[in-house]
Amino acid sequence: MQITLGSPASAPQPLNAYYSQVARVEHADGSALLFLSGQIAEGATLAEQTRGVFETIEALLKAHGATLADVINIRTYLTDISRLDEYGAVRREFLTGTAPTSMTFEVPRLFHSEALVEIEIVAAVPGGR
Repeated sequence: MQITLGSPASAPQPLNAYYSQVARVEHADGSALLFLSGQIAEGATLAEQTRGVFETIEALLKAHGATLADVINIRTYLTDISRLDEYGAVRREFLTGTAPTSMTFEVPRLFHSEALVEIEIVAAVPGGR
């Protein structure tokens, strides 16, 4: 097993923070698990931020030969759980296949005071990608 940490240059970089955006865990058979750090995005509304987060997630996955179809787990942190339907509508625009396992939490605030949503995911990449 080999573990690689980093932030692909081809994806949007973290906002004012120092961390690796992706941990790639390579298995002997060539498959890999991708663990993405919690992602936030700029935007005035929850829908704009959610779209921005999923666009960043798509770019991070693409840099590792994966797509949103490879997502097996998603954890979402919302500052207002009463807006779950609004978040869910955007999420369904991006996650169109079989739904991954999921957890959603309400939190009083996120790392950036203007952030309304933060999303972290785990993806399973088949061998050869």
